Amino acid sequence: MADTSRVLRTIARNVRAARVRAALSQAELSRRSQVGKGTLVALENMQGNPSLATLVRLADALGLAVSALLRGAPREPVRVISAEAVPPLWTGGRGGEARLLLTTPTPAPVEVWRWRLRPDEEYPSQAHQAGVVETVSVTAGRMTLIVGGGEHTVRAGQIAVFHGDTPHGYRGAGTGTCSLIMTVHLPADPASLA
Repeated sequence: MADTSRVLRTIARNVRAARVRAALSQAELSRRSQVGKGTLVALENMQGNPSLATLVRLADALGLAVSALLRGAPREPVRVISAEAVPPLWTGGRGGEARLLLTTPTPAPVEVWRWRLRPDEEYPSQAHQAGVVETVSVTAGRMTLIVGGGEHTVRAGQIAVFHGDTPHGYRGAGTGTCSLIMTVHLPADPASLA
Protein backbone atom coordinates (compact mmCIF):
# COMPACT_ATOMS: atom_id res chain seq x y z
CA MET A 1 0.00 0.00 0.00
CA ALA A 2 2.89 2.38 0.79
CA ASP A 3 4.28 1.93 -2.73
CA THR A 4 0.89 2.77 -4.23
CA SER A 5 0.64 5.93 -2.12
CA ARG A 6 4.16 6.97 -3.10
CA VAL A 7 3.45 6.43 -6.80
CA LEU A 8 0.17 8.35 -6.56
CA ARG A 9 1.94 11.26 -4.79
CA THR A 10 4.59 11.32 -7.52
CA ILE A 11 2.01 11.27 -10.33
CA ALA A 12 -0.06 13.99 -8.64
CA ARG A 13 3.00 16.22 -8.19
CA ASN A 14 4.23 15.69 -11.76
CA VAL A 15 0.84 16.21 -13.43
CA ARG A 16 0.23 19.42 -11.53
CA ALA A 17 3.77 20.73 -12.18
CA ALA A 18 3.53 19.96 -15.92
CA ARG A 19 0.07 21.55 -16.13
CA VAL A 20 1.29 24.71 -14.38
CA ARG A 21 4.43 24.87 -16.60
CA ALA A 22 2.16 24.63 -19.66
CA ALA A 23 -0.07 27.39 -18.22
CA LEU A 24 -3.15 25.18 -18.46
CA SER A 25 -6.14 25.23 -16.16
CA GLN A 26 -7.52 21.92 -14.97
CA ALA A 27 -10.51 22.48 -17.26
CA GLU A 28 -8.28 23.03 -20.31
CA LEU A 29 -6.08 20.00 -19.57
CA SER A 30 -9.26 17.97 -19.07
CA ARG A 31 -10.53 19.11 -22.47
CA ARG A 32 -7.24 18.47 -24.29
CA SER A 33 -6.65 15.07 -22.72
CA GLN A 34 -10.29 13.90 -22.74
CA VAL A 35 -9.84 12.99 -19.07
CA GLY A 36 -12.79 14.06 -16.91
CA LYS A 37 -12.16 17.16 -14.83
CA GLY A 38 -13.25 15.32 -11.68
CA THR A 39 -10.71 12.58 -12.41
CA LEU A 40 -8.00 15.19 -12.95
CA VAL A 41 -8.88 17.09 -9.76
CA ALA A 42 -8.88 13.83 -7.76
CA LEU A 43 -5.55 12.81 -9.28
CA GLU A 44 -3.90 16.13 -8.41
CA ASN A 45 -5.27 15.69 -4.86
CA MET A 46 -3.64 12.23 -4.65
CA GLN A 47 -6.95 10.39 -4.81
CA GLY A 48 -8.18 7.68 -7.11
CA ASN A 49 -6.39 5.06 -9.14
CA PRO A 50 -5.54 6.38 -12.63
CA SER A 51 -5.54 3.82 -15.42
CA LEU A 52 -2.80 3.48 -18.01
CA ALA A 53 -5.16 5.05 -20.58
CA THR A 54 -5.62 8.09 -18.30
CA LEU A 55 -1.86 8.49 -17.86
CA VAL A 56 -1.27 8.17 -21.62
CA ARG A 57 -3.93 10.79 -22.39
CA LEU A 58 -2.51 13.23 -19.83
CA ALA A 59 1.07 12.67 -20.99
CA ASP A 60 0.09 13.17 -24.64
CA ALA A 61 -1.84 16.36 -23.85
CA LEU A 62 1.15 17.70 -21.90
CA GLY A 63 3.65 16.63 -24.59
CA LEU A 64 5.44 14.30 -22.19
CA ALA A 65 6.47 10.67 -21.94
CA VAL A 66 4.30 8.61 -19.60
CA SER A 67 7.39 8.02 -17.48
CA ALA A 68 7.71 11.77 -16.89
CA LEU A 69 4.51 11.51 -14.85
CA LEU A 70 6.01 8.64 -12.82
CA ARG A 71 9.49 10.07 -12.35
CA GLY A 72 10.56 10.64 -8.76
CA ALA A 73 13.68 12.30 -7.46
CA PRO A 74 16.86 11.97 -9.59
CA ARG A 75 18.65 8.69 -9.17
CA GLU A 76 22.18 7.42 -9.40
CA PRO A 77 23.98 7.76 -12.79
CA VAL A 78 23.73 4.01 -13.49
CA ARG A 79 20.52 2.10 -12.85
CA VAL A 80 20.10 -1.65 -13.10
CA ILE A 81 16.41 -2.38 -13.50
CA SER A 82 14.67 -5.65 -12.74
CA ALA A 83 11.47 -5.84 -14.76
CA GLU A 84 9.75 -7.67 -11.89
CA ALA A 85 10.55 -4.77 -9.51
CA VAL A 86 8.66 -2.31 -11.74
CA PRO A 87 4.91 -2.34 -11.03
CA PRO A 88 2.65 -3.05 -14.01
CA LEU A 89 0.76 -0.05 -15.42
CA TRP A 90 -1.80 -2.28 -17.12
CA THR A 91 -3.08 -5.71 -16.19
CA GLY A 92 -5.45 -7.62 -18.40
CA GLY A 93 -8.34 -9.75 -17.31
CA ARG A 94 -6.51 -12.94 -18.29
CA GLY A 95 -3.16 -12.18 -16.63
CA GLY A 96 -1.46 -10.03 -19.24
CA GLU A 97 0.47 -6.97 -18.18
CA ALA A 98 2.50 -3.97 -19.35
CA ARG A 99 5.45 -2.51 -17.46
CA LEU A 100 7.19 0.74 -18.38
CA LEU A 101 10.80 -0.22 -17.71
CA LEU A 102 12.50 3.07 -18.52
CA THR A 103 12.54 6.24 -20.56
CA THR A 104 15.74 7.68 -21.92
CA PRO A 105 16.47 11.17 -20.50
CA THR A 106 17.07 12.79 -23.87
CA PRO A 107 15.41 15.62 -25.87
CA ALA A 108 13.59 12.94 -27.93
CA PRO A 109 12.78 10.36 -25.23
CA VAL A 110 12.29 6.66 -25.88
CA GLU A 111 10.09 4.60 -23.57
CA VAL A 112 10.88 0.88 -23.18
CA TRP A 113 7.94 -1.33 -22.20
CA ARG A 114 7.70 -5.04 -21.46
CA TRP A 115 4.31 -6.55 -22.37
CA ARG A 116 2.77 -9.95 -21.85
CA LEU A 117 -0.52 -10.81 -23.60
CA ARG A 118 -2.55 -13.97 -23.07
CA PRO A 119 -4.45 -15.46 -26.02
CA ASP A 120 -7.27 -13.13 -27.15
CA GLU A 121 -6.36 -10.53 -24.51
CA GLU A 122 -6.42 -7.06 -26.06
CA TYR A 123 -5.25 -3.58 -25.16
CA PRO A 124 -6.68 -0.76 -27.33
CA SER A 125 -4.70 2.49 -27.44
CA GLN A 126 -5.81 5.92 -28.52
CA ALA A 127 -3.77 7.86 -31.07
CA HIS A 128 -0.70 9.52 -29.57
CA GLN A 129 0.66 12.96 -30.43
CA ALA A 130 2.01 13.53 -33.94
CA GLY A 131 5.52 12.23 -34.47
CA VAL A 132 5.29 9.22 -32.11
CA VAL A 133 6.74 6.02 -33.59
CA GLU A 134 6.36 2.63 -31.91
CA THR A 135 8.26 -0.61 -32.40
CA VAL A 136 7.01 -3.99 -31.23
CA SER A 137 9.52 -6.83 -30.95
CA VAL A 138 7.89 -10.18 -30.17
CA THR A 139 10.20 -12.42 -28.12
CA ALA A 140 7.79 -15.35 -27.60
CA GLY A 141 4.46 -16.40 -29.08
CA ARG A 142 2.60 -14.19 -31.50
CA MET A 143 0.32 -11.19 -31.46
CA THR A 144 -2.03 -9.26 -33.66
CA LEU A 145 -1.08 -5.62 -34.07
CA ILE A 146 -4.06 -3.44 -34.97
CA VAL A 147 -3.22 -0.11 -36.62
CA GLY A 148 -5.84 2.14 -38.17
CA GLY A 149 -8.28 -0.78 -38.41
CA GLY A 150 -5.83 -3.11 -40.20
CA GLU A 151 -4.57 -6.27 -38.49
CA HIS A 152 -0.98 -7.55 -38.74
CA THR A 153 0.37 -10.80 -37.28
CA VAL A 154 3.76 -10.41 -35.57
CA ARG A 155 5.54 -13.63 -34.51
CA ALA A 156 8.47 -14.36 -32.22
CA GLY A 157 11.63 -12.98 -33.81
CA GLN A 158 9.75 -10.31 -35.79
CA ILE A 159 9.61 -6.57 -35.24
CA ALA A 160 6.86 -4.21 -36.37
CA VAL A 161 7.33 -0.43 -36.69
CA PHE A 162 4.42 1.99 -37.03
CA HIS A 163 3.32 5.57 -36.46
CA GLY A 164 1.48 5.81 -33.15
CA ASP A 165 -0.57 8.89 -34.08
CA THR A 166 -3.48 6.72 -35.17
CA PRO A 167 -5.65 4.44 -32.98
CA HIS A 168 -3.94 1.09 -32.48
CA GLY A 169 -4.02 -1.98 -30.27
CA TYR A 170 -2.28 -5.18 -29.30
CA ARG A 171 -3.93 -8.60 -29.01
CA GLY A 172 -2.48 -11.96 -27.96
CA ALA A 173 -2.80 -14.55 -30.72
CA GLY A 174 -2.33 -18.29 -30.88
CA THR A 175 -2.54 -20.65 -27.92
CA GLY A 176 0.34 -19.41 -25.76
CA THR A 177 1.39 -16.23 -24.04
CA CYS A 178 2.89 -13.52 -26.24
CA SER A 179 5.87 -11.66 -24.75
CA LEU A 180 7.12 -8.50 -26.39
CA ILE A 181 9.28 -5.43 -25.91
CA MET A 182 7.73 -2.20 -27.14
CA THR A 183 9.55 1.08 -27.64
CA VAL A 184 7.74 4.38 -27.96
CA HIS A 185 9.85 7.04 -29.70
CA LEU A 186 8.56 10.47 -28.72
CA PRO A 187 9.24 13.68 -30.64
CA ALA A 188 11.83 16.04 -29.19
CA ASP A 189 10.62 18.50 -26.57
CA PRO A 190 11.18 21.93 -28.17
CA ALA A 191 12.04 23.41 -24.77
CA SER A 192 14.94 20.98 -24.36
CA LEU A 193 16.44 22.03 -27.70
CA ALA A 194 16.55 25.76 -26.87
